[in-house]
Amino acid sequence: MNDKGIQTIRFSVQLFFVGLTVWIGIEFHYFIVWLENGGTTEFFQRPPGVESFLPISSLMSLLLFLKTGEIHPVHPAGLFIFIAILVVSIIFGKSFCSWICPIGFISEMIGDFGEKIQKKLFGKVLTLPKFLDYPLRGIKYFVMFFFVYAVIGMSAIVLKSFLDAPYNIVADIKMYYFFAEISRFSLIAIGIFFLLSIVIRNFWCRYLCPYGALLGVISFLGFFKIKRNISTCTDCKACTVVCPSQIKVHKTKTVYSDECVSCMKCIDACPVPNTLELKAVIGKKKFDKKLVGIVILIIYFSILGIGVLTHHWQNNVSKEKYLKLYPDRNSFDHLK
Repeated sequence: MNDKGIQTIRFSVQLFFVGLTVWIGIEFHYFIVWLENGGTTEFFQRPPGVESFLPISSLMSLLLFLKTGEIHPVHPAGLFIFIAILVVSIIFGKSFCSWICPIGFISEMIGDFGEKIQKKLFGKVLTLPKFLDYPLRGIKYFVMFFFVYAVIGMSAIVLKSFLDAPYNIVADIKMYYFFAEISRFSLIAIGIFFLLSIVIRNFWCRYLCPYGALLGVISFLGFFKIKRNISTCTDCKACTVVCPSQIKVHKTKTVYSDECVSCMKCIDACPVPNTLELKAVIGKKKFDKKLVGIVILIIYFSILGIGVLTHHWQNNVSKEKYLKLYPDRNSFDHLK
């Protein structure tokens, strides 16, 4: 398989998850329509996959599970999705961002578009100087540590109390209306992020995404990393030029970076065979880059499959409870 084929596979995997996200969104829309009509229209099952957009609730469910062994029944799918993402990150680093995440895919497409414009206008791709880049990258870690610190100290009783609360039960519904009835301020903010992402590649992912920050920290534990054979490297810098995360690949023996998303572009760009390879951190075992996407899919859906087979996928919230809570959804906060 040629190098172009690897990126074609990755693009196909990304499109698959974008399509899956759209499908989940459509199903969830019809569930909301049923709620809006007070349960008088045809019932549409709420899709459990929507819980992938509730990372804080999923983190709290994971902590409750670690403390008590209990799989909380309100958003159980979110727990298994969260675990699947963590496991993928432990094995292949921050690969979730470049293989699975729909936001990462959109950010990548905007970045490609922005680079084409920049090359036409300036003859080069714009990057922020280090004295700005490093402090800005710290923002997502500050946000991430704030949430993790706030949650990790909670007792099992407090965690369960939050997860049982009406606020958590209707969190996905509130999220739906955030986008369905988006405010002018939110639209302006999204527009600003879009423009910034054209100028600075992956602006949201690089500087603001707390989820990416968490996976970046976990990625240091990754089993497989990109390694450079110094003896065969010609120092052509082709790997560094194509890296979407601005990592100086040609200067390192092993890529240890919280920004590496395992997209394999650097390996694909290397003109010398067996100079850049995906290898185990300990030992010299090489992992075939052609299999990365397949293994990611197998790991991800195997863990989700465990949730389905153990009957911890659909939540335990009855239709009657949803209908009761729905009219008061805006009156709930995280303390109630």
